[in-house]
Amino acid sequence: MPDTSMTLSDDIFAELRKIDTPTITNVVATYPKNPLCLGLYNPWTENWYSDSTIRCLYPEMGPIVGYAVTCVYGLPDPNFAGRLSFMDVVDALDAMKKPTILVIQQKWPPELHNKAGLAGEMMVSSMMAVGCIGMISNGPSRDIDAIRKLRFQLLLGGVTAGHGEMAVQSVNVPVSVGGMDVAPGDLIHMDENGAVKFPAEHAPAIVKNARAMLDDEARRLVLLRKARTAAEVRAANSGGAYTQKKS
Repeated sequence: MPDTSMTLSDDIFAELRKIDTPTITNVVATYPKNPLCLGLYNPWTENWYSDSTIRCLYPEMGPIVGYAVTCVYGLPDPNFAGRLSFMDVVDALDAMKKPTILVIQQKWPPELHNKAGLAGEMMVSSMMAVGCIGMISNGPSRDIDAIRKLRFQLLLGGVTAGHGEMAVQSVNVPVSVGGMDVAPGDLIHMDENGAVKFPAEHAPAIVKNARAMLDDEARRLVLLRKARTAAEVRAANSGGAYTQKKS
């Protein structure tokens, strides 16, 4: 079961929504030698952010953040017929702290993977009714014109117009979507650059360190935009992630 022991304040969510996802990744794990980086994951060997196999459909929406609810979809299996339905997904979204982001791992035979337009306007509207603000999936969905009007964010493997019979195979289990391993209750931050996950208890420190990192980058950018020589570029980046002292 997801950990529901810690509830973050609305202020923390508001501050997280002011920060772009790459800056969040920088603080979570990207630059382990930077004192502002929390080093929550090994940046290369653990799957803590999304890869280029999924893309943001509504980049104009800006960053969103929410607690992960997970599920797996695939072909109906007669051995598990009727065991789970989409309403079990809705129930899981309803039970999780708000706001939520649904993470769907689609498991299809290779010849069907790019043809399953899974979540359309009806499913999304049902999810929104219980506090869901976005969805991430390794496969396609549909009705993106209608969903755009709902202000519901999608990170998907693609878009297609139809699907055949499908079934919920599991709910609130660890999943892997777009190169990112997600467990129920993880906090997910996402924007047009992709998504990153982290444990919710680290959110206050992430906000604090991200602000400091953005302030430092803003100072360096002022110098870089004035720079006209390699020496000036080196001086502007001194102590930052892109320079290294000569031994």
